[in-house]
Amino acid sequence: MIILVNGAFGAGKTTTANILVERVENSIIFDPEEVGFMIRKITEGVRYGKEDTDDFQDIEIWKVLVVNIARELKEKYRKNLIIPMTIYKEKNFQYIVKGLEEIDKDFYHFYLNGEYSTIQARLIKRGDKIGGWTFKRIEPCIEVLSNNRFVKHIYIDGKNKEEVVEEILMNINNGNRLKSFD
Repeated sequence: MIILVNGAFGAGKTTTANILVERVENSIIFDPEEVGFMIRKITEGVRYGKEDTDDFQDIEIWKVLVVNIARELKEKYRKNLIIPMTIYKEKNFQYIVKGLEEIDKDFYHFYLNGEYSTIQARLIKRGDKIGGWTFKRIEPCIEVLSNNRFVKHIYIDGKNKEEVVEEILMNINNGNRLKSFD
């Protein structure tokens, strides 16, 4: 099984993944951000054009590595993957979701959906700089993902982390998933 927990920065993806890994038997967390940090460092000074931004998701090889590493983790360790990641750029989204579905047909994609004010309050609480990088991405994430029909929306407003996890687990136990590319 692969569980992708998507949402805007500050929506609670990592917190949710850390609880899920304790509750979903035989699972590990695979965080594609770590791949992004690595590839950004390796390609520093050699990126150009559309890849030369402050967002590692603009580096073409990032999405390829995410899918390839997920495949290798599944084949080598035979674990359920829990993947907390903000994926809101359409090209990356299509590639990664399709790739993950090909790796494991038992694939779930949840979007932690919240109001702008909820996400903003969470970013402030965790210490992110107001007006900084994560704040600038709240609206694009909400706009793109809120309209996406390929994910199961989990509304976080007014819920604590346990309630969010329980809703995800209920959806998994009931087999509720939206297939993206049938």
